[in-house]
Amino acid sequence: MKTLQKTLLALAAGSLVSMGAPAAVSYGNGYTGQPYVGVKVGQFNLDTDGASDPTAYGVYGGYNFDPNFGLEAEYIGSDDADYYNGDVDAKTYGLYGTYRYGFNNTPVYAKGKLGVARTEIDGDSRVPNISVSDKSTRLAGGVGLGYSVNPNFGVEAEYDIVGSDADLWTVGANLKF
Repeated sequence: MKTLQKTLLALAAGSLVSMGAPAAVSYGNGYTGQPYVGVKVGQFNLDTDGASDPTAYGVYGGYNFDPNFGLEAEYIGSDDADYYNGDVDAKTYGLYGTYRYGFNNTPVYAKGKLGVARTEIDGDSRVPNISVSDKSTRLAGGVGLGYSVNPNFGVEAEYDIVGSDADLWTVGANLKF
C-alpha cells in the first residue's frame, strides 16, 4: 500500500474515532444513535482472466440511527496478486444504507447493505505484455452475519458484490461508541 493511501486511511480512522463521543444523539424513544468504526480482512474474487484473487483489507465506519437502520462507508484495498507474470490489485470505496435484524434473545444479527461503490482493478503482466484496468461506479450491496460480543464490540462476516468484475468475502471487527 502506498504511503499516501496509508496516510489517508489513518486520517479517516482517526477522524471517525474522534467524532464518536459527541455524535451520539437521543431520539426520545429510548434509543441513542450509535457511531462505529471497524477493520476488515478477506479476499477479492476477481473476474479477470489470468488473475489470482488478492487478499483484501480495509476500514469502515458508520452510524446506526436506530437498532435496525444505519449508514456505512468503507474502503477496501488489496495486496498485489499474480496476473500472468505480473501483478493485479483491487480497491473499492463504498457508501451504503444498512439494515440489521437482531435474532430474539441472542447476540447474533443479520446484516444487509445497499448503496454505491467505486471499484478499481489494475493489473500488468510482463510476458505476455497485457494490462487490465477496470474502474466503475455502480450499485453495490452485501449480506452478512454479526455477533455482538458486548454492547460496544462486535464481529461480522460479509459477502459483498462491489463491481461487475469483483465480489468480496470479509470478516471484521467493529467498535461502537
